[in-house]
Amino acid sequence: MLKATLRSFLAHKGRLMLSALAVILSVAFVAGSLIFSDTVTRTFDRLFASTSADVTVAPKEDLDEAVPSGQTPTVPASLQRRVAGVAGVKDAHLDVNVANITVVDRDNESVGPTTGAPTIATNWHPTDRSPVELTSGHAPHGADQAMLDADTADKKGVEIGDTLTVLARPGSFQVEVVGIATFTTTNPGAALVFLDTPTSQRALLGSTDVATSIEATAADGVSDAALKGRIAAELGSAYDLETAAEQADTAASELGGFLDVIKYVMLGFAGVAVLVGIFLIVNTFSMLIAQRTRELGLLRALGADRRQVRRSVLVEALLLGLVGSTLGLAAGIGLALGLIQLMGLLGMNLKSTEMVLGWATPVASYVVGVGVTFVAAYLPARRAAHVSPMAALADAEIAGVGRPLKVRAAAGAVVGAAGAAALVGCASAEKTSSAASLLGIGIVLTLIATVIAGPLLVRPVIRVLGGAFPAVFGTVGRMSQRNALRNPRRTGATAAALMVGLALVGGLSVASASMTKSFDRQIDKTLGADFVVQNSNFMPFSSEITGKVRDTEGAGLVVRQRFTPIALTLPDGKKVTSTAAGYGPRLDDVAKVTYAQGSSREALAPGRIGMDKDFAKKHGARLGDTLSATFPGGRGAKLTVGALTDQDSPEGFGVEGGLFMGFGTVEKYVPGGQDSALYVNAASGTDVDTLRKGLERTLDPYPQVQVRDQADYKELIRQQISVVLYLVYALLGLAIVIAVLGVVNTLALSVVERTREIGLLRAIGLGRRQLRRMIRLESVVIAVFGALLGLALGLVWGVAVQQVLALQGMKELAFPWSTIVAVVVGSVAVGLAAALLPALRASRMNVLAAIAHE
Repeated sequence: MLKATLRSFLAHKGRLMLSALAVILSVAFVAGSLIFSDTVTRTFDRLFASTSADVTVAPKEDLDEAVPSGQTPTVPASLQRRVAGVAGVKDAHLDVNVANITVVDRDNESVGPTTGAPTIATNWHPTDRSPVELTSGHAPHGADQAMLDADTADKKGVEIGDTLTVLARPGSFQVEVVGIATFTTTNPGAALVFLDTPTSQRALLGSTDVATSIEATAADGVSDAALKGRIAAELGSAYDLETAAEQADTAASELGGFLDVIKYVMLGFAGVAVLVGIFLIVNTFSMLIAQRTRELGLLRALGADRRQVRRSVLVEALLLGLVGSTLGLAAGIGLALGLIQLMGLLGMNLKSTEMVLGWATPVASYVVGVGVTFVAAYLPARRAAHVSPMAALADAEIAGVGRPLKVRAAAGAVVGAAGAAALVGCASAEKTSSAASLLGIGIVLTLIATVIAGPLLVRPVIRVLGGAFPAVFGTVGRMSQRNALRNPRRTGATAAALMVGLALVGGLSVASASMTKSFDRQIDKTLGADFVVQNSNFMPFSSEITGKVRDTEGAGLVVRQRFTPIALTLPDGKKVTSTAAGYGPRLDDVAKVTYAQGSSREALAPGRIGMDKDFAKKHGARLGDTLSATFPGGRGAKLTVGALTDQDSPEGFGVEGGLFMGFGTVEKYVPGGQDSALYVNAASGTDVDTLRKGLERTLDPYPQVQVRDQADYKELIRQQISVVLYLVYALLGLAIVIAVLGVVNTLALSVVERTREIGLLRAIGLGRRQLRRMIRLESVVIAVFGALLGLALGLVWGVAVQQVLALQGMKELAFPWSTIVAVVVGSVAVGLAAALLPALRASRMNVLAAIAHE
């Protein structure tokens, strides 16, 4: 039996390789994601461990920033002397490190990275742990000198002697590049600007009396933990202390978020490849077994029992899984190398020679690859085991053409009813968490139900889709329609591969269109200013820019916005940490705020706070209540609820409660912050287009800041949502590639299965062109069937997703009709492309050989 199995596998290796491609793709994404993330993790672990100080004294972080406030936490510079005096400290120095800056050249072009990595200004204090070393020029001395990292200098064409402008919180200042520093470790992608210590304190922090941290080096024989304990005894609990290992762990956990995004995206691709690949493999083995009915019957007649036949098919599947997993692992290594090169283009210079291939990667690869093929081949293997010895005497099939679909109908109905109930429950749920859980259950169950019930829909749907074929294409059209109807199970499984990808696209397209429409409506409802001046990445900007905007000719009212973290103790006893916005006077002139109680005047008064009415109701807060508040740095305050809003606005970004207060209140408790936005109205008699040109001229030296109106804001939201859509379309592309392989495989095996039939058709006068057309039409109708099934399912999912989004304030429902039409048209193209090779092969058959085929 083993010899027969191996010969059978090798005899069908060409057909099986199409199925193996699905395994290869899924394993490649799994292996590539694991190799890449392991490589990045190990590289940065070494970087953090080798560059962190033995003990770092930093400001205590009591409140997390969900929205950037522009504050740079600092410690007194005088701490350096106290730390240096602690027994066991070999050296202690000030560290100044500020990321919220912009650096521009003489042409006002930013020299920082464009990939989202920060531009960091820091003081130059070289140690044996510095990640860079001076390679040309000299170190900076004085207020007008700076040093730049070599990667940024090369990329932006900056040379020693060039003048740069640094835009920092206290204001902008110019420096001459006097030196270039080269990374001795992995470059994480940031741009580094080095200043001397007094200049960095004064220009970046506004005072030489503060620093961002104190770094201490342990004397010989003193452990980091012991040194941390001694420094803590000296300083008390007012500051955060971390050893080098703790700093490395903190940095690694922050990096973990970035790695998780890449890993989960790639595993998402692997999941789609696995799911679609299962349909492909099931179909392939089902058809191969159907074509080998007489062969399997002969084995049974010669003494093979059912277990041996089943085992034979499963061994073929395992061989396929092993081959696919091995090739997929190799492809995954190549994919990881490609990602490493891509990171290099984005500024993160990883070394391919340090690529990590841990034991978990090949294990996961073979578990996925072999597991997928084994699971997919199990049902066809069981079906093969039921071939009777008498089948060897007849031209029989076990494809199940005529078997009733009653069991499938019942199972599909039960699972579908459960899925529909979950989606209905999702739509009626009042809490986001429960709605999301029901949504996930509903999506899984309805997908399973559609796959189970798919063959039941083949005959009624394809009769409609192919109804015009006989009239348009004559006898060829009628035969193509009947070929698609001949085996509903096979047609349903083939279409299911395409259905999965298109269901994802349909669902997320509805969700994204609904989000876009909801945000557009919210912008129309709330934004009343002519223009908003805001940083391109939503980071705060210096008061220097605020002054320039106010002085712009034609600028009338300018209302400032500033954010701050805040912790509120509410009447129900809960302490909620969120972000509050501070606004200048005359907010109603630039924003449309709907109040349930109170007004902007009362909310923005000194010592007052406004909040969303639903948030207030949830926590038992009422108009006039006095709440305890804590601001950054531990500053406490008593704030009175001055107004309750009814904005019905989308939530997100970790911001809870819709908290806002007067600008003066924010400045009182969080002095020295930075503005996040300026709402600007044109002065009386000034045209808005004229004001826009004036603002753009004013802000020309500040490339990080942009001027936006309502239309610009809407376009910005669309661009951000499009990022998700691009991922969806990439998933669709992968699903389509595998689905096309499935259609090709099905048609190719179908051509082999119908060799004698094709020979007879050719003998009675069917031309080569007519034969190719018949197969193309069959492929198109299967592809369109899968597309319609996927879109119908995806639209149902999309409506359910929108109901979950509605709980977050995004209550508009929209359907992307252009996308839907494009998908249907694209499915026709997919069908035509998939039929090319099978149709060509069929048309080239020798007529007499085909008729004589057994």
